[in-house]
Amino acid sequence: MRQRYLIALGSNQRHHRHGPPERVLAAALDALAQAGMKVEAAAPLIRSAPIGPSLRRYANGAVLVTSELMPDELLAVVKDIERQFGRRPGGQRWASRVLDLDIALWSGGAWSSPDLTVPHAAFRNRDFVLGPAAALAPRWRDPLTGLSLRQLKARLTRRARIRKRAVR
Repeated sequence: MRQRYLIALGSNQRHHRHGPPERVLAAALDALAQAGMKVEAAAPLIRSAPIGPSLRRYANGAVLVTSELMPDELLAVVKDIERQFGRRPGGQRWASRVLDLDIALWSGGAWSSPDLTVPHAAFRNRDFVLGPAAALAPRWRDPLTGLSLRQLKARLTRRARIRKRAVR
């Protein structure tokens, strides 16, 4: 049975063969397709500030793919693609990276295993994920909150505006 996934993409390091982060993400889409995913749509890329110790800005995006794979099987594929792009397991959290692929949503709802939780635990609080995701699938509902991606994005944007006003 075909499963549908929303995968968040990020890069803030140049790749020796693909070049700058925006081209790394384009190459990652090709790698997903070569790994058997059907790439349905990709969001326009955005630039975002890093979280944590990295000083380099990120290129971020999202992609809708379909696959016969279950979430844990897809995780193995995306981790292999990250390794092909030079990512090494066990690196510093939130450090600069050539490629980061996160399974944000799955058409089957929620999934939990020792290595994977879907929906992604932090996707609701990250504008660099919600922006591209809402551009692709604004009506896709978070299985835990019941809210659409459009609604989650509006809530996040509203909270950011309120915080900004409170700081002034």
